[in-house]
Amino acid sequence: MKKNRPTRIAYVLKVFPKLSETFVAREIAEIKKRGISVCILSLKRPEASVVHDIVEKAGLEKETIYGSAHFSEALACFKPDLIHAHFATEATAAAIFLASQCKCPFTFTAHGYDVYRRPPADFHERAAKAAAVITVSEANRAHIVKTFDVPDEKIRTISSGVDTHLFRPDKQPKALPLIVCVARLVPVKNLALLLSACMILKTQGIVFQCIIVGEGRSREDLETMHRQLQLEKTVIFTGAADSAQVLAWWQGADVAVLSSSSEGMPVSLLEAGACGVPIVATAVGGIPEFVEAGETGYLVPPGEASLLAACIKSLLLNPEKALRMGNAARKKVEQCFSITHQGDQLLALWTEILNKEEVFA
Repeated sequence: MKKNRPTRIAYVLKVFPKLSETFVAREIAEIKKRGISVCILSLKRPEASVVHDIVEKAGLEKETIYGSAHFSEALACFKPDLIHAHFATEATAAAIFLASQCKCPFTFTAHGYDVYRRPPADFHERAAKAAAVITVSEANRAHIVKTFDVPDEKIRTISSGVDTHLFRPDKQPKALPLIVCVARLVPVKNLALLLSACMILKTQGIVFQCIIVGEGRSREDLETMHRQLQLEKTVIFTGAADSAQVLAWWQGADVAVLSSSSEGMPVSLLEAGACGVPIVATAVGGIPEFVEAGETGYLVPPGEASLLAACIKSLLLNPEKALRMGNAARKKVEQCFSITHQGDQLLALWTEILNKEEVFA
């Protein structure tokens, strides 16, 4: 019996496009690329003027409708096979209502803050109404089962994927060894830890430059610390960047660093790994599922600035080791974290759901 593959997927998002959520645009572009019609329902309009080029290339803005007042009418015309939301919060609440109107199944992907820091109080009830809950790491999955009492069989682990044809090794010449961190400037990214590690390395006489790519509400505090540690010439805050700029930084990087206190599965590290960059990161959330200590990089406990500095130093001073780990990181992304792999998993799940719906209709 031939399975019913979805042909029309409606996405519900709080804001689209959003610069810090490249993974959402990349996923929708991949689904559209496979011949599936998409309709993007964005609760709010984006405030940032910088937009990732993938949005324009895939024509995603043309598929986007803004404001919940227009959603019901749009879906009545679109007739989705399934509705999918990203993040368990506002978007999922809207998806529940819209799916009941359309009489179609819905799924949602839970990422990081909506699992650990600001989950909806009724997470369990939202999961119960969904045809399936997707999350981006096995660590997230275990937390959802334990904390929200969601049955394990209701959850699928599907990590966000990276375009490995675009994000690939292509070393660019540079004056100094380069540490790169791509992260929003917000408390959970714990960038004060990275600044402390950079101060330690500088004190030890290590010559390097550190680039921090991102923007956020912690910028003023971080810049104050930056000045106090006299890191003005060593550490540079670039501000927000589109995917092309991020790619250029990764292709010039010698070490990728992420110092977060909490994570789901950070796409920035997957992009770094796809570019053959070895990684030093805190052992939180799903990071250990990608960063294998001594293989693709190093893991450190949150808050250990001296150990973070020591691991970075080890890679900066041992180019052969860094190359070996970077190659291993690239291989792992190709095998487990590519956008193609993600697209295959999503379509397999949605096909399974639609066939169950057909059986019980």
